[in-house]
Amino acid sequence: MSDPSADPSAVDRYARVRDAMLAFRDEREWRQFHDPKNLAEGLTLEAAELLEVFQWKSTDESRALASDPVAQAKVAEEVADCFLFCVLMCDAFGIDMLDAAQAKIALNATKYPVEKSRGRRDKYDALP
Repeated sequence: MSDPSADPSAVDRYARVRDAMLAFRDEREWRQFHDPKNLAEGLTLEAAELLEVFQWKSTDESRALASDPVAQAKVAEEVADCFLFCVLMCDAFGIDMLDAAQAKIALNATKYPVEKSRGRRDKYDALP
């Protein structure tokens, strides 16, 4: 897995998106409404809208949606909404999202060592 922070253009691209989202918020004076509880609720609602795309679909049907342009556009929109709420939450808490993501990947690597977890779906505390 490549390190996104090793690619300055990826970091710059994230910073541009983050800055655009924060400017969008600030131009509308919405920061006053973006307390942590409301941001968490918004993120949860957007995640539910993403889940709704797959409601009542089998695993195979849900995989097939990746080749449906209409479904792909809807998934992209909902994923973007989730991402943007994460940007706002990170801003509220002073979290660097890329650093937090890298730290979480490192933590998951210790919880799910390859030799115990390859090909398994068990939670880390149920691995052999």
